[in-house]
Amino acid sequence: MPTKLQSKLHSTPHRSTGRLPLLAGAVCFALALSGCATKTTLGEKSTEVKETGVTLDASKGAQTTTITQLQKFMWFFSPYRPDIQQGNFVSEEMLAQLKTGMTRDQVRFIFGSSLLEDPFHGNRWDYPFRMAKGNGELTTSRVIVFFDKEGRVERWEGGNLPTEKEYIARIAGPAPQVKASDK
Repeated sequence: MPTKLQSKLHSTPHRSTGRLPLLAGAVCFALALSGCATKTTLGEKSTEVKETGVTLDASKGAQTTTITQLQKFMWFFSPYRPDIQQGNFVSEEMLAQLKTGMTRDQVRFIFGSSLLEDPFHGNRWDYPFRMAKGNGELTTSRVIVFFDKEGRVERWEGGNLPTEKEYIARIAGPAPQVKASDK
């Protein structure tokens, strides 16, 4: 014969059994929304980047792809992502110093060492640049310098580049405004 305590335990319905599937569903939904740390806009391009077809075309100058409002909202659930800069940054001021007839050493002094020197096209130096911000924004640019047979600048492609001030504002944020009373 069962004791009184056993019969109460077995006969009383548990309230948590009705809430358990609801709780498990909420946890699965939150995990699905947060995503996986390996699938980022840095490793895999987001759908917006795939639609716009971002390529490094020197004639278009610097291109920036921003994220959507939904991606900004969902960023709260994703892990920290640092800003990643790759390549040679070439500013509008640096490009203004480039003149036809300059030697390779003079170009290297202005832009730095070329990131891409094709052994099959020795008369061409490519200066690609890519900056992927932690919030998903992507900025790309490319400058291509062509040399003649004597090793002097013949022509170049690229333009519509950001100034150095705009580049620093993109990295560190806009400069604070100085009030007239602070002077």
